[in-house]
Amino acid sequence: MLESTILISTDKSLLDVDTIHAFLSTCYWSPGIVRSRVERAIKNSMCFAIYDTGTQQDAGPRQVGFARVITDKATYGYIADVFVLEDYRGRGLSKRLMKAIVEHPELQGMRRLCLMTRDAHGLYAQFGFAAMPEPGRYMEVLDRESYKRE
Repeated sequence: MLESTILISTDKSLLDVDTIHAFLSTCYWSPGIVRSRVERAIKNSMCFAIYDTGTQQDAGPRQVGFARVITDKATYGYIADVFVLEDYRGRGLSKRLMKAIVEHPELQGMRRLCLMTRDAHGLYAQFGFAAMPEPGRYMEVLDRESYKRE
């Protein structure tokens, strides 16, 4: 994979929903998520995808990473579903993806940009993310089985 064969795009028409669903349905944060839920999440989010344009010449570029931002594009954004396929890890692609997100013109000047992670604190810290200073203010309704339903 050459540097010039990587493309990061926000064009939803290029997304490989099969790849996105396959990854998300087996990862720790959304095990068993149904495809219709993934499609609805994509439809209602700002999506970023990483493509290897040097592969699958006949089929077009191969999607190798993804992230989405749930946002009003004015005050708040939540980064979700960030991944790079295993075969492409260790090449700096997650850093390039996060850089594309935090530098995107439509995401500038917001009061708060958030995310949750179990194991990638080092990556996100490079882009200014830190633990919430007052986690007691954060509240949620959590339904761990919701992803398995339409």
